[in-house]
Amino acid sequence: MDIELVPPPATPLPETPPGLPGLHHATITVTDVDRSVAWYSEMLGMVQWMKEEFPGGRAAGLMRPGTQVFLGLASHDGNEGESFGAHRTGLDHLTFAATDREELRAWHAFLVGKGVECSDLREHTEPLPFALFTFTDPDGVALEIFHVEG
Repeated sequence: MDIELVPPPATPLPETPPGLPGLHHATITVTDVDRSVAWYSEMLGMVQWMKEEFPGGRAAGLMRPGTQVFLGLASHDGNEGESFGAHRTGLDHLTFAATDREELRAWHAFLVGKGVECSDLREHTEPLPFALFTFTDPDGVALEIFHVEG
């Protein structure tokens, strides 16, 4: 993995309205909402807080209690059951933050213990100290847990 820090632009950023202090949620298209709700609940401790029926599909809203992590899962009638592909336009991967490296290691051990195939923990010092590991959900959606020092 070759990562390079990019300096801020030399020109001022365009004027925009204030706000947008964080990302509220991302929604992942899945082949089976119920299966995915169960998996994200068991593996990441998320709970369903809403469900929605819409023309051509349905969705579930999940959250991790005690955090500001919200995730949507949606299935569309037009989905032909193809597996996730990071190379297609759309989501490449979704990354969750770990508070520190001990928490990152605990998540790795937990998921491996649950039978989730995870990459090895990768620890880096350049261009800044960080560590991560990757895994996938039942549809092959690429997931990552990441910690950066400082």
